[in-house]
Amino acid sequence: MTIELTNEEIRRYSRHLILPEVGLAGQKKIRNASVLCIGAGGLGSPIAMYLAAAGIGRVGLVDFDVVDHSNLQRQLLHTDADVGRSKAESARDTIQALNSNVAVELHQTRLTSENALSIIGNYDIVVDGTDNFPTRYLTNDACVLLKKPNVYGSIFRFEGQASVFAPHLGGPCYRCLYPEPPPPGMVPSCAEGGVLGVLPGIIGCIQTTEILKLILGKGTSLMGRLLLFDSLEMKFRELKLRRDPRCPICGPNPSITALIDYEQFCGIVPEPAHPDQNPDEVTVTQMQHALQHPGEGIRVLDVREPDEYEIARVTGVTLFPLSTLPQRFTELDPNQQIYVHCKSGKRSMKALEFLRQQGFKYVKSVKGGISAWSDEIDHSVPKY
Repeated sequence: MTIELTNEEIRRYSRHLILPEVGLAGQKKIRNASVLCIGAGGLGSPIAMYLAAAGIGRVGLVDFDVVDHSNLQRQLLHTDADVGRSKAESARDTIQALNSNVAVELHQTRLTSENALSIIGNYDIVVDGTDNFPTRYLTNDACVLLKKPNVYGSIFRFEGQASVFAPHLGGPCYRCLYPEPPPPGMVPSCAEGGVLGVLPGIIGCIQTTEILKLILGKGTSLMGRLLLFDSLEMKFRELKLRRDPRCPICGPNPSITALIDYEQFCGIVPEPAHPDQNPDEVTVTQMQHALQHPGEGIRVLDVREPDEYEIARVTGVTLFPLSTLPQRFTELDPNQQIYVHCKSGKRSMKALEFLRQQGFKYVKSVKGGISAWSDEIDHSVPKY
């Protein structure tokens, strides 16, 4: 059933209505459209806010996370008062404060192979605001199977990219661009590598523009093109994309006809059922003991980057960045017991794996890294 515009909505969207490319008919299309936004974070913030401002009738939000102080540098859906709240609920309140005419549907769950088809199937267009490879491949495959446009965007440090994947409209899919995921840990997350706060605003606005163009059927979409943005150089580049005839899901002879295990596909090992029993890890309390008893001969290394070391450090710990480890590991004694820490424990595990490959037998990763140190040992050490 088509929903007509009220007089209040005509006033609200008047700047759209006077555009010949939109007009009353176009605004009705926007009003009757539904969009699923996967992620209510950096990209999801500008996407959801501009979708609401534009008058999308129904917006779905998929997010199971809570608001953290570190989100506020870029995630404009949330404020100081929302720290600790559900991101989905915080986003809903912001959207409805912007435009009470928009129906907001919350999916406070992780998108999985079990629920993706039922969630995505209820919307006209899907917009990818995720930050991890398993969910990107899952979103892509579900959209291909359901014949839904997938408006893609990603960000890292100072660079971003965007495209529209819609094989049912003649374009390629995400797998045509990236047939295989990178090895686990090869591409740092924003939490590890950082991101310029305004960057998701730029890429998210590009994604939202593509959504509106798809709804209106106007302009030239990014389908078949990958838009690359470098904020430091303030330059856009464009790559042409073509459908891969060997693509396992959108090719003429697909080998993927149902959703798969995307964690396994991306080579991600599940968290152990009893993480406290991981023999490769020590606690921050054990790290503290090693620092307080240097006679025991345990060396503690910090494998974060120098900029992070300037933000927060532990006295007595040597900075030994992970990026320099392949060139500098010969400076270390392979027969000495070594504790390695980073921000949260992920990079220290990578360092442990590398050193083990070089013959180091007595290496342990500090569980939780300097974040756990701040929580459990010394609250004066800032968290970032």
